[in-house]
Amino acid sequence: MTPYGEAFKGKKVLVTGGLGFIGSNLSAQLVRLGAHVAIVDNMMPRLGGNLFNVQEIADQVHINFSDVRDSHSMDYLVKGQEFIFHLAGQVNHVDSIRNPIQDLDINCRGTLVLLESCRQYNRDVKIIFAGTRGEYGSSVKLPVGEDHPTNPKGIYAVTNLTAEKMILVYHDVHKIPGTCLRITNTYGPRHQMAHDEYGVLNWFIRKAIDDEVVPVFGDGRILRDFLYVDDLVDCFLQVAACDRAYGEVFNVGSGIPISFIELAKKIVKIAGKGKVAFTEFTQERKEVEPGDYYTDISKIKQIVGWEPKMGLEEGLRKTVEFYKKYKKEYWE
Repeated sequence: MTPYGEAFKGKKVLVTGGLGFIGSNLSAQLVRLGAHVAIVDNMMPRLGGNLFNVQEIADQVHINFSDVRDSHSMDYLVKGQEFIFHLAGQVNHVDSIRNPIQDLDINCRGTLVLLESCRQYNRDVKIIFAGTRGEYGSSVKLPVGEDHPTNPKGIYAVTNLTAEKMILVYHDVHKIPGTCLRITNTYGPRHQMAHDEYGVLNWFIRKAIDDEVVPVFGDGRILRDFLYVDDLVDCFLQVAACDRAYGEVFNVGSGIPISFIELAKKIVKIAGKGKVAFTEFTQERKEVEPGDYYTDISKIKQIVGWEPKMGLEEGLRKTVEFYKKYKKEYWE
């Protein structure tokens, strides 16, 4: 039995960005739990939406090709929903530097359009928002707790923090239940592999599977914690089912730091291919690199009872196996 029992059985659930990496894994689990799942995704290029991600559940979900910025669509889609997992967003750090106006539009206006539709047509819906650990910027102290200062280094993180604040304002002012997650680097099956501009761990895996050089920036000693996608899906569901979670912000991660050089070596070993080499930071990456980060998850453990279960090596093995099998669906 899952920690959330039958909390989603027969429930109407909307997943924004549901054809992407995290959204598709979440949608598949919701279907398994007996929820009535609607997915909305704009399938914009380079953002990770992929119909192959939901091929196993395609006949069990309602897919709407639309955009969270379209108020007519949102007015229609929020009606009758009991939970909304809001994952639609511009999630590419490098694109947010190249095109910050688009970032602002999708992440802030999109979130506000969704919230306004809920205010007008469904004030009882519970909203679970996917934010980023990037909202903290450079770590002042480690591990990083929720009371850590928020000093985002890139527009992507600024717009995520703004969207988070909007969710909390609508929770306080309009009494629309909302909860926000600040999520660390997540990896696993169904992640896009066409470029290296987000999800560095999955990019390392692609390079290793292709028997190429796995490029580690700088001296490789920067620390991060990494979270397997199934653990994140469980986190979303446990948070959604926990009444005490609404109105709160939670860090989500493994809390176990590893350096990029160690990580790259592990991936090469597990894949049985590839080799590790150091490379210089590009200017774009250097500008947004926050340095060491790993998260303190004691708050979510205490209030929600969630903690990750998947060890890094086992998670990497599962991810490598998936991409070896479905390479052609993700490389292009």
